Parts: sequence; C-alpha cells; structure tokens
Amino acid sequence: MSAVTTPAPPSPPTEPARKPAPRAARSWPAHPLLRRLLPLAVAAVVLVPVAAALWGSGVWPSALTADVKTPLDDAYAWVVRNRDTHPVFLYFLLHLSNWSDDSVGWMTDLLVNVGWFPVTLGAVLLSWRIGGLQSRRGVKLAGVTLASFVVCGLLGMWEATMETLALMAIAVIVSAVIGGLLGLGGGLSDRFQKILRPVLDTMQIMPAFAYLLPLVLLFGIGVPSALIATIIYAAPPMARLTALGLRGADAGVMEAARSLGASTRQRLLTARLPLARKEILLGLNQTIMMALSMVTIASVVGAGGLGEEVFQALSTVDVGRALAAGIPIVLLAVWLDRTTAAAGDRLGEGPGPSPVRLLHGWRGWSLTAGVGVVASTAGAALLIEEWPEPWTVDISQPVNRAMDWFTGHLAEGVPVLGGTRTWADGFTTWVLDPLRDGLTATPWWLLVLLAAVLGLLAGGWGAMATAAASMAGIGVIDVWDNSLDTLSQAIAGVVVTLLLGFLIGVVAARMPVVERVLRPLLDTMQTLPQFIYLIPVVALFNVGRSAAVAAAVLYALPAVIRITVQGLRQVDPAALEASRSLGAGTFQQICQVQVPLARPALMLALNQGVVLVLAMVIIGGFVGSGALGYDVVFGLQKSALGTGLTAGVAIVLLGLVLDRTTQRTRSTTGTP
Repeated sequence: MSAVTTPAPPSPPTEPARKPAPRAARSWPAHPLLRRLLPLAVAAVVLVPVAAALWGSGVWPSALTADVKTPLDDAYAWVVRNRDTHPVFLYFLLHLSNWSDDSVGWMTDLLVNVGWFPVTLGAVLLSWRIGGLQSRRGVKLAGVTLASFVVCGLLGMWEATMETLALMAIAVIVSAVIGGLLGLGGGLSDRFQKILRPVLDTMQIMPAFAYLLPLVLLFGIGVPSALIATIIYAAPPMARLTALGLRGADAGVMEAARSLGASTRQRLLTARLPLARKEILLGLNQTIMMALSMVTIASVVGAGGLGEEVFQALSTVDVGRALAAGIPIVLLAVWLDRTTAAAGDRLGEGPGPSPVRLLHGWRGWSLTAGVGVVASTAGAALLIEEWPEPWTVDISQPVNRAMDWFTGHLAEGVPVLGGTRTWADGFTTWVLDPLRDGLTATPWWLLVLLAAVLGLLAGGWGAMATAAASMAGIGVIDVWDNSLDTLSQAIAGVVVTLLLGFLIGVVAARMPVVERVLRPLLDTMQTLPQFIYLIPVVALFNVGRSAAVAAAVLYALPAVIRITVQGLRQVDPAALEASRSLGAGTFQQICQVQVPLARPALMLALNQGVVLVLAMVIIGGFVGSGALGYDVVFGLQKSALGTGLTAGVAIVLLGLVLDRTTQRTRSTTGTP
C-alpha cells in the first residue's frame, strides 16, 4: 500500500521587483509661501532702488498727489446752487428728502402727542407678550421695559427719547425691507450672492462717518441725511443673515416639499422662509442695534434726539449732561436687544401645557392689544401728555461735582500710581508719539511694499493688490500724514485689545466660572452704541488721542474675547486629553495645542478687532483724536465737504488696507 502524500500548498506568485519611483524634480522654493513671495521680492529688488533714488524721504511726494478737495468743494457748491432747480433734485432727491422729513416728523408727533403713559404701557405690554404672558421671562422683560422708559423720563430725556425712537422706527422698517429683499435674492441666486458679497464686505469695514459725508453733499444737514445714512448702515446685517438662513435650509425638508409637488413659490413660503426664521430674526436684531448706533452718531448732521444731547455735552466736556443722555441710549439698547432676542428664543417653542388658551397665539395678541388700548385711553384722559416736570431728576450737577473730585484726587497726583490722566499722558508720550513719528519717518514706498507683503501673506494676490492700491491711494489723495496718525492710533489700540482680549479669552475658556461672570458684561458692552464709550473715557482720561484709543479698546474688546473663547472651546477634547496624557501642563496645552488648533478663530478675532478699533478711533475725533477723525468732524460741522469727503475716502482706504492684511483666507490658514 503506497503512502498518500499531501501536495504542498502552492507558493504565492512572486511579484516582479518594483522599480524605484523617480524622484520628483526639486523646485525652488519648495514652500508655497516662498513661491508666492518670490515674484514680489524680485519686483521689490528692481523697484525699491528706483523709488529710493527718486523719492527717498518718508513724505509722500507731491508729484504723485492729485487735488481732490477742490473738485469736491466745487461739486458741493454746484449742489447748493442747483438743489432747487435741477431735475435730479426736483423729481427724485427732493421727493426722497420730503418723504424722510414727513415720515420721521409724523412718527415723532405720534409718539409725543400720544403721551408718555400710553407709550410706556404699550411698550411694556408688547415686551410681556413677546416674552410670554405666562412665563417668568415675559414678566422680567416687562419689568426691564418699564424701568427703561421710566428712567428716560426721570432724567428729563423723554422728548429726546421719542425723537430717537421715531427715527429708529422708520429706519428699521425700511432697512429690514431692503435687507430682506437683498437677502432673498442672495439666498435664492448664486450669481446674485456673488455680486452681493463683496458689496456687503465693503460696507462692513466702512466706518459710520463714511456714510454721512456723501449724503450731506446731496441732502444737506438735517433728518433726511441721518435717516438715509441709518438705512444704508443698518441694512447689510439683515441681507447677510437672511441669505445665510435661506441657503442653510434643511435639504431633506426642501426635497420632501418638492416631491409633494410644491411649486418654487410654495416651497419658499411654506418651507424655506419658515426654516430661516431664526436667522432672519437675528438679522433684525442686528439691524436694530446698528440703527440705534447710527442714529446717535448721525446727531452730528442734525438727527436730533439723544445723540444730539450727548454730542453737545461732549463738545463742552460736560460729563454729567452727557451721562444723563447716554443712560437712556443704553436702556433703549438693552430693551431692544432683549426683546428681539426673546422673540428669537421663542421661535419653534410650542405654547406649552396651559389651560388658558386665551393667552396664546392670536388670542394673546388680541388680548394684549385690547388691554393696551383701554388702559392707554384711560391714562391719556387722566394724565398729561408730557412727562411731568416735578418727576425729573437732574444728575448732571452731582456727576460733574463727582468728576471734579475725581480729577482732583484720582486722575492726577496719586502717589506711585500717578492717576488715570497721568497714564494717558504717558501713553501718548511713550507709545502714540513714537509710533506716529516712526510711521511718518518711514519711506512711503516701504509702507506700500509692507502692505503688499502682508496682503499677500494674508489673502493671496487679490488681497495684495487691494492693500497696496489702497495704501497708495491714501497718498494720492494727499492725506498721507493724517492717515498715518490715524493708523498709529489704530495699531496701538489693536495691540492693547489683542493682549487683553486673548488673555481674558484664554482664562475664560479654561475657567467656565469666569465666562459666566463675563457673559452679562460682554452682552451689555456689545449693545452699547459707539457714542456711549466716549463718556467714560473723557471722564477718566480727558480729551486727546489716548482717550480715543481707550474708547476703541473698550469697543472692540467684547468681540475679541467672545471669538477667542469660542475658538478655544471648539478645539477637539481628544487632542487636549492626548496632550494631558503625555504630561503636558496647562501652559503647554494652551500654547502647543489650543492656540495652534484655534488659529482660524484667533485670526478672525484679529480681523474683527482691527475693523472695530479703526471705526472707534474715527469716532474719537469728537474727543480730540485729531487726524482723519477731526477732518471728518470739521467737514460735517463747517460744510467743508472737500476736507470731510477726502478724509472719508481715506478712512475707507485705510479700512481696506487693515482688513485685507488681517483677513486670512482658507489657503493661508490651512483649513480645508
């Protein structure tokens, strides 16, 4: 019997030997950033010696300037001569001006003539209904509203408050309609969105003063310029957030509506718009807050109301009077912000379990309106229309006396510390003056080249071209020195803002209790109009460039802190846990893990800080910042539109330079 042999398993096929892949040809420079900088470096090597030989000083050469002030003054003179005869004014601008005057005047008369009691009661009932008639939130919101309106009357600012509310009401209605229509177009059309986005980006970086100057040229000093400027300034948030909400609609819901045979119009009305309600209401909230901010600033062109009271008080350094007018502005901001925020929070919530159906839906609104009409009619019959004079409290004198005491004891002469005004003088002497002198002494071509390099590093060739052209444009319109003075203040403010904002943001991100403490303070600071920040800095630091920088830091700090905290909190917890397991300490985790991973958010914080600081430094022209801010204020007050408009153009160009050199794109941040 022969043995059975088991065949051996077949051996795997032998793979042919792979040839080593040819090494890629080395290209120099290998790093994409170096490849991007190489052409610019070559151009600099060629052009810089030529520029240094022709124009070696730091001053922008007069041969490269163009006179734009004289044509602008001539244009203003032509407008004044032809305002009553030219067809453009007679058949378009005059009607627009008359509509502005009539609408704001009608709304002001309505609020003033109805009387303080019906207006207050109506606002309280409206807030209560929006917050919920059966909820604690509604009661709190009604209490905040009542306190806000009562304090406005007690401070003797009732009529000024009604003037501000009237102008705001018309501006918000028109801004919401225009912004909503633009957002609707941007949300439904990709082509329209591509056209709309750069326009909104440019409008976002333009300081508020830039909106006033051309309108004063067309409409003169008065309500029409203020109203139209407020409409233009407040419309972009509504347009941007409406488009964002429409584009972010749930694709599954839209597909379901399409499968059920809904037409394009039906899908828009029954699916896309309802899904975008929260974003639209957030846009309305931002529009309201920006309108309030612009209304106060527009007092410089005759808007009246609370802003004019603050402006007149600041012009005479009357801190007490400015505070008396500033407090109602803050209260209005808080009331409007909380009311719209409550409406947004309640979207999507059901009526909840309640046996009282009368308090929900249209029944609740009808009940609120009925109670308001009855109570207001009774109140108007029993009480006078104007706020009673005996019910007012004058706080200006006590505040001014407190200011005198503060100036004598704490602002100067404090042992060792020196006092706040001593700090302001030191900051001006040791920071602002050297920075301004250094910028003005730097050759102009080197600053243009530096703007180009920073733009290239930040956003590529397009940002480089925009930054360099904008920096050169500042010199061409012959405001080089004043622009560098403003730039020095903005740089100093940005550095202080980033140091404080990043430090506070890191601490708040690591310690939740700090964030909870800071949250109401940041909420309040972000609702304050720009004018209000000028009041405390004048009290602490007197007028001057240091006061403008301090106001800019206070104005920009909340946004930087919020974005920093959000960016650090969004870092993957697994990365933190891995670093902790490897023995990394808290400082190492922050520096080596959180900050690198949160770099896109931190760069956004930098960009927002730059834009906000520049906007506030310009407003600092009211408290002695000088430079471009002073030119704008001078042009508005003295009808020197050539000086004012030239400074306004320089502000826009400077804003473009700072925005393009700090706005990192995806390719430069490395995000996918």
